[in-house]
Amino acid sequence: MSLLQSIILAIIEGLTEFLPVSSTGHMIIASSIMGIEANQFVKLFTVAIQLGAILSVVVLYRKRFFKSFDFYLKIGAAFIPAVIAGLFFKDYVDALLERVDVVGYTLLAGGVFFLFMDKLFNTEHVPDQEITYPKAFKIGLFQVIAMVPGVSRSAATIIGGLSQKLTRKNAAEFSFFLAVPTMFAATVLSVYKFYKDGYTLSAEELNILVIGNIVAFVVAMFAIKSFINFLTKHGFKLFGYYRIIVGILILCLYYFGHGLSIL
Repeated sequence: MSLLQSIILAIIEGLTEFLPVSSTGHMIIASSIMGIEANQFVKLFTVAIQLGAILSVVVLYRKRFFKSFDFYLKIGAAFIPAVIAGLFFKDYVDALLERVDVVGYTLLAGGVFFLFMDKLFNTEHVPDQEITYPKAFKIGLFQVIAMVPGVSRSAATIIGGLSQKLTRKNAAEFSFFLAVPTMFAATVLSVYKFYKDGYTLSAEELNILVIGNIVAFVVAMFAIKSFINFLTKHGFKLFGYYRIIVGILILCLYYFGHGLSIL
């Protein structure tokens, strides 16, 4: 993977990680078009650049992160289901991660569901609901669904928030906050596994990782601000159509294309 290719992937990560469109699906399409070989470093890179993306959340919402300890306890309550599910279903999830067709079908199905979300979860004209510990835990249960590639962690947790009567804005923001421990844990685990399996980073690869994280950080800052504004005004329907298009594209590449592989 060249430096230019890594920058393109980092831009895609920054743009799609916090949107309900599946960053995995976009990585598959981009890597297929650019002909990137899915070696161990590339797999590490696509996870490790999440550090840059989650740092953007901490910077943008720094006041919330230093407001009270109760904030961290609620994030922890929402994080627990993913930890438990990861321990018990790791092998099953790893098997799904090799299924590009699963990504396409889940993007497609999720897109159809998104077309009706604004009517199913019409919470914009109700008073803001406090995020209690039970509500946080229930939102965390939705994050477990996102272990299926293509579902989108952001989509699952936002839907979880809406199911608990949160407004679109509050549901999206809590999804951002929950991403921090989730993505940090995934990155640490990926790095640990990389070195445990006997691989090491060259100076060039380390440079690519650093630049990738910087790019993902800057792009994610822009994406988060834009997403909140768009979601509040327009809802989810456009994301639904977009997911359907991307899902169909992945399935076409999978069944009729050549060299399509999941990262």
